[in-house]
Parts: sequence; C-alpha cells; structure tokens
Amino acid sequence: MAKALICIDYTVDFVADEGKLTAGKPAQAIEQAISRSVQTAYNRGDYVFFAIDGHDDNDHFHPESRLFPPHSIKGTAGRRLYGQLHDVFQTIKTSDRVFWLDKRHYSAFSGTDLDIRLRERGVTTVILTGVLTDICVLHTAISAYNLGYQIEIIADAVATLDQNRQEWALAHFETVLGTTVTTL
Repeated sequence: MAKALICIDYTVDFVADEGKLTAGKPAQAIEQAISRSVQTAYNRGDYVFFAIDGHDDNDHFHPESRLFPPHSIKGTAGRRLYGQLHDVFQTIKTSDRVFWLDKRHYSAFSGTDLDIRLRERGVTTVILTGVLTDICVLHTAISAYNLGYQIEIIADAVATLDQNRQEWALAHFETVLGTTVTTL
C-alpha cells in the first residue's frame, strides 16, 4: 500500500507576485509547509510527483484561454518551482521515486499517464499539496476519488485566492470526497 505525494502547480506563475496567474500572498504563505511536505514524503519512501501546468504559447483553443491570461507557458521561467521547493526538487529530482508530470488541464489525471504510473507502483493513497485548492487541487482530488484512490490533503500545504474559497474546498474534500485533511 504505497503512497504518492502530488505537488500541484507550485510555480512562479501561480505563486510569485509577478506570476502570470498568481495566488499571491496565500500561496507564498505555504512555501515552508509545501517544501517540508515534499521532503517528508520523499524521506518516508513515498513517491513524489510534481504535476505542473504546461501550456503552449498562443494556444487559443485550450478552454482555459477563455478564462485566464496565458500562464505556465512551456519554456518560460513561470514554470519553475517557486522558492524553497525549487531547491528541494534539485536535491531529489534524480531519484527513481520522483517524477515531473506536464499537465494541460486542472486535474493532474486528465490527459496524463498519472493513473498508470501510480498503479504500476502499487499506490493506493495520494497526498495532495499545491495551488489552487479550489481548482487544480480539487479537480485532481475528484479524479483520484473517481479512480478509487484514498486521498489525503495537507491543509497547510494548499492555498487559493481567498479564505472563503479555501474553507469551502477543504470542507468539500472531507464531506463529499471522504478525504483525510491533515496538517504538518
């Protein structure tokens, strides 16, 4: 019964003040917690996946282009992991338990081979961290739920644009998806 931590979109574009689609201060406030959660999962022997938005420049056909400005464009600095997490990634990235996963949709499962990779490794529980709690983290959790995974959310390692949205998403995880919500 292996576990995998999935770190979602904790990049410059989603976190830094100058990011193209930034959550700003709420996302910056979880920098230490998200870095510690990744390092802890890795040290415990869990698999670690970095599920990172990756869009093509001028992809006007992508549904997000109607809702959001261009962001997470492949080949740009906006896709770099933010702050301390970048340093943690540099120390573990060559491990056979660490994976970088380009995603094009909110859910890390949509259009990727994440489910196959998890099943090949006997993973039954996914631990979710990252941004935005009520968008990409939520959609990843819904997919995981529909695929039969047990789900854990580290509440102090997820963030969104405002506290009301954060509280709603955390309650939804617990009451609708049966998620275990923990803190570090």
